[in-house]
Amino acid sequence: MAPTLLVTLIAILTAMLALWIVALVRRDASLADPFWGLGFLLVAWIAGWQNTPLQQRTLLMAILVTLWGLRLMLFLAWRNVGQGEDPRYVAMREHHGARFWWVSLFTVFLLQGLLMWLISLPVQAASTIRPAPRLGWLDGLGVAIWIVGFFFESVGDWQLARFKANPQSAGQIMDRGLWRYTRHPNYFGDFCIWWGIYLIATAGGAAWTIGSPLLMSLLLMRVSGVTLLESTITDRRPGYAAYRARTNAFFPGPPKSLGP
Repeated sequence: MAPTLLVTLIAILTAMLALWIVALVRRDASLADPFWGLGFLLVAWIAGWQNTPLQQRTLLMAILVTLWGLRLMLFLAWRNVGQGEDPRYVAMREHHGARFWWVSLFTVFLLQGLLMWLISLPVQAASTIRPAPRLGWLDGLGVAIWIVGFFFESVGDWQLARFKANPQSAGQIMDRGLWRYTRHPNYFGDFCIWWGIYLIATAGGAAWTIGSPLLMSLLLMRVSGVTLLESTITDRRPGYAAYRARTNAFFPGPPKSLGP
């Protein structure tokens, strides 16, 4: 397993280094965002290539990661076209000044690459196990959870994009569709995606990689996901406090009644 992990780590860090150089030339660190999905795809297929012939479970996980990664990459690339550098990176650039060019290498690009590698450990580990257990009910459960996640993430993104594209939505809070039941259906979808993949890897003998979906869950709920996004949104959007009071933050559920 060690050779596979070493090759994938070198590959993803090399790719992030190359992306950082392009971002320096274009003065746009936002290029890191669409590559998030593509990076997982790269790791999954390299891990499979390192352990040919491909087993059924390895191929299954690679296909699921590819579907998720390509959709996310295309969506983020489409969303960012013509928008300039993301405000998060603009703020970082202003904060670090002349140091941003090298600070961004470690805090944006290499950090993101390392997170990709760690979170994708279930896919990598399961691909190395020989002989692999046959596909069974746990694989099916993992695929079912993955499908739920893919639905929430893709439909949630599509609903929000349509809402923002409507001029009549200016200044309003998105509380329709999936957003009526969770304030972050796309993050919940991501959560399900990686727990589903972990269950498939567990069926293949890689249960020890549970730290990977736990890390993704922590990022989504406490670090770069819900917590970061909502840190200032209540101040910027007056109606968000009421929406927050009646709607679950992460796991879907019926809206809460706030009384008469």
